[in-house]
Amino acid sequence: VTSSNRSQSISVLPEMSNSSKELLAEGLLLLSGPIYTDLRGREFWLGQLDDEERAVLDQIANFAASVPDWPAYSNHWIGEVARLYEGRGLSRAEVVETPLWRICQDLGGRLMADAGLARLPDYRDELADLIHRRFKSRREFCEATGISETMLSHVLARRKHLAVDTLEAALARIGCRLHIAAVHAAAEPPPEAAGAHAKTASRG
Repeated sequence: VTSSNRSQSISVLPEMSNSSKELLAEGLLLLSGPIYTDLRGREFWLGQLDDEERAVLDQIANFAASVPDWPAYSNHWIGEVARLYEGRGLSRAEVVETPLWRICQDLGGRLMADAGLARLPDYRDELADLIHRRFKSRREFCEATGISETMLSHVLARRKHLAVDTLEAALARIGCRLHIAAVHAAAEPPPEAAGAHAKTASRG
């Protein structure tokens, strides 16, 4: 789910397969461009990173490329990012919202998927996250959207899918919408990024 001051949306991504085990390589390639698009279709403008953040990201990316082992990578990147932001006085809650954290986390997800340790996310993951963040319970979400609790349970358990028109109508009732996001989507830098470092709107 992409958050903003105006609206929220749930991504519908083109189907991807990790059978080729190239998701990490794809993620590392994205770091050479202006936009990093994660596995959920969220976009991070790399120009928002300051020099220190970019140096840490490059170091972590090099580690991932040379040591493609998820436990080792996980321990490494979390330690490096935490050390950077602790020195700046950021709280844990603030750190996990930074583009640097999100990008490194996504690289880890790609590494896990390549190794067969994780599945690729889809709209149901974003839906579960939306419910967790905005509603006290699944029942409250169902009352607000008109989706039955039984159907929601099947969807989140990955036994069924919601029809697109049903999902669109339900999301509209709570101020959200669907959008299609390409894996290598291009985007213009956000206007506020022209100035000082700012956080991306990247909740999902």
